[in-house]
Amino acid sequence: MIKIENIKKAFGQTIASDIPSFVINDGDILGLVGNNGAGKTTLFRMILDLLKPDEGEVILTFPSDARFSKNEESLVINPANSEEWKDYTGAYIDDTFLIDFLTPEELFAFLGKIKGLPQTEIDERLKAYERLAGGEIFGQKKLIRNLSAGNKQKVGIISALIMRPQLVILDEPFNFLDPSSQNILKHILTDYNHETGATILISSHNLAHTIDISTRIVLLEKGQIIRDLPNSEGSARTELENYFETAAES
Repeated sequence: MIKIENIKKAFGQTIASDIPSFVINDGDILGLVGNNGAGKTTLFRMILDLLKPDEGEVILTFPSDARFSKNEESLVINPANSEEWKDYTGAYIDDTFLIDFLTPEELFAFLGKIKGLPQTEIDERLKAYERLAGGEIFGQKKLIRNLSAGNKQKVGIISALIMRPQLVILDEPFNFLDPSSQNILKHILTDYNHETGATILISSHNLAHTIDISTRIVLLEKGQIIRDLPNSEGSARTELENYFETAAES
């Protein structure tokens, strides 16, 4: 569970985030949508302790059966005060999350070593992402910095998922991907959620894909949550489409 309390962040006179109270439940696939400047990436960066809020705090609670759990009871973490949350979290915000002088295989092996996983386990886990890789990532002996934007995106997404975290945060994951890869990614994320019970947070300008996979959708405007919509079988579609159509006309 993610609990946000009285989070405020401003850049000069611009309010980037102003959220009095918000809870993201275990197992949610939460889609974060909004026009440019709505505060989506700012919120993700504060959850990941990459950006300090001016006020308020984020509290992460991982269930007792969370992967890598060292405690019998639920683990409650304020990311600003503890590093333990990193054991449970996988994230990809942009290509600064990559080590671009490595090949993809070297990056995945490095991540595995950090977690104490043997190379055979990493190789086995990578099989789940062969369709997404599309024959353009594995075995190519290319440094990450020499990959296309779309293939860098794939490497980042795989790196966020391969350690099987209980919390996954992806900022604009469908960017740079061709239509086939976008559809494969949708299946990967929904299957991962069903298999592990992980909480997944995505932001995207692709409203259709967000509606397709999210169980809940939050609409941000000028750093504030203005809609928190359940999304059973795409039930949020009409309200969101009306909102963005009206916003485009104003």
